[in-house]
Amino acid sequence: MLRTGTTAPTIPSNESDCSSSWYLANLENLEVIKLISQVIKDFASGEIKQASSLFDCDVKLEDYLLKSYYKTASLIVANTKGAAIFSGADHNVTEQMYDYGKNLGLSFQVVDDILDFTQSAEQLEKPAGGDLAKGNLTTPVIFALEKEPKLRDIIESEFCEAGSLDEAIELVKQCEGI
Repeated sequence: MLRTGTTAPTIPSNESDCSSSWYLANLENLEVIKLISQVIKDFASGEIKQASSLFDCDVKLEDYLLKSYYKTASLIVANTKGAAIFSGADHNVTEQMYDYGKNLGLSFQVVDDILDFTQSAEQLEKPAGGDLAKGNLTTPVIFALEKEPKLRDIIESEFCEAGSLDEAIELVKQCEGI
């Protein structure tokens, strides 16, 4: 903590926010500025949506994909559609680039979800099953929940018993969640 009472990581974050805002203001393309501003809003919405659905075994695939759009795909959309806008492409092309970015972003997220169950901690450079451990139910879990009632019980207990997370991971693999 600094003498001002502010923690040190806040200052670089504020510096980054200010720099980003400055660059955004200097784009001189209102459509792209709106697009990037929407990404910021979407990301916050995605975080809220994710936090409100932790350990919720009734989460629907559509809700998960919407959250994934907000947190992941919208960032890629901003790049693909923004590039089309900057290049002067017509409306049809910019909308196609929106669709491409959305589909690429959602595909990226689903692959990331699968890797969380199929790769080792060393390969992932983070704990395997990390999303599940935090209660973030991803596509493999959503699919496995449709086939395995025991998985619901384990998740809703928030992995309070020793070995229950490992058991849940195995159930996801066995139930063709991947």
